[in-house]
Amino acid sequence: MTGSLAALAAAVIVFVGGHFLVASALVRGPLVARVGERAFGGLYSLLALIPFVWMLMAYSRAPVVPVWSPPLWAHWVPILVMPFALLLFVGSVTQRNPTLGMQGFAAAAADPAPGMLRVARHPMLWGFALWALAHLAANGDAASILLFGGIAVLALAGMPVLDAKRRGRDPAGFARFAAATSILPLAALSSGRAQLRFRDIGWWRIGLAAVLYAALFSLHPFFSGMPIAV
Repeated sequence: MTGSLAALAAAVIVFVGGHFLVASALVRGPLVARVGERAFGGLYSLLALIPFVWMLMAYSRAPVVPVWSPPLWAHWVPILVMPFALLLFVGSVTQRNPTLGMQGFAAAAADPAPGMLRVARHPMLWGFALWALAHLAANGDAASILLFGGIAVLALAGMPVLDAKRRGRDPAGFARFAAATSILPLAALSSGRAQLRFRDIGWWRIGLAAVLYAALFSLHPFFSGMPIAV
């Protein structure tokens, strides 16, 4: 492994491992007791941002070392998957979402899981997971495998970890929330435990996701250094 790839691997390990370490009970509990919940949230975000920037910089400097050759059809995977990933992301940040930090379960709410939460319990993490997995399919070089593989691991492994934390803090609230949602996308809908109302998602969220998709598609060569190959 070259020095640049080793730096990227170290950045990925720190980024992914740091999330789980700082959020663990052994670290989180003493920090929250010392600085408070809100200050901990800001500290957590800062500690996540620094290795994230390091990881992106290391990726931009890493050499292209082919590991496998994706078939031509694989280049279509991100193009087709990213609209859904962006819609999940938009839905996760534009409504009440107890899976995000500093938000709890609304005991008095008539609907414990509105909108995109019926599609997936962790829409933001699924948005990142789909983004990472789709780009893994289209890129066979070592640096891309390290970057997107690390993000996919963080997103997918983070879901049960978040569930355990929310269950521990508010067992009754989580039970009500979990009864109407599912970690696996669409599972709660297909089982009949939830019903999707389009008005809870709305055309404006679809429109916003479409605008983000168009922007990312157009600007992809500038911020990634790589054109979208079709």
